[in-house]
Amino acid sequence: QVRVVESGGGLVQPGGSLRLSCVASGYTFSLHTMGWFRQAPGKEREFVAAISWTASSTLYADSVKGRFTVARDNAKNTVYLQMNSLKPEDTGVYYCARDLRTFGDVTTRSWHYGNWGQGTQVTVSS
Repeated sequence: QVRVVESGGGLVQPGGSLRLSCVASGYTFSLHTMGWFRQAPGKEREFVAAISWTASSTLYADSVKGRFTVARDNAKNTVYLQMNSLKPEDTGVYYCARDLRTFGDVTTRSWHYGNWGQGTQVTVSS
């Protein structure tokens, strides 16, 4: 059974940092691109970042480029999202998901992703 579990969310002041983690199980983690998405209250879920199965390619939404960094540790079946210089508009529930294709390149297209986690809440507020 495929499972992904996010953690690391919380309340942080503007300008602060958080590191999210996502642990996956039930499939061969190292063969799949992983993505991070977020959903703010009253808004649709949006792409944040993705990292290829070899970690050789990354992709970011323009809104987080230069502030967020995605990384993975295939030995630990874990993908991370380091978030720096956080802004109130970064508030939302952050989700991890795997690209259902094996050996797929990084993509923003949500329909390629499945096995969504339950999400972790990030709140940026003073």
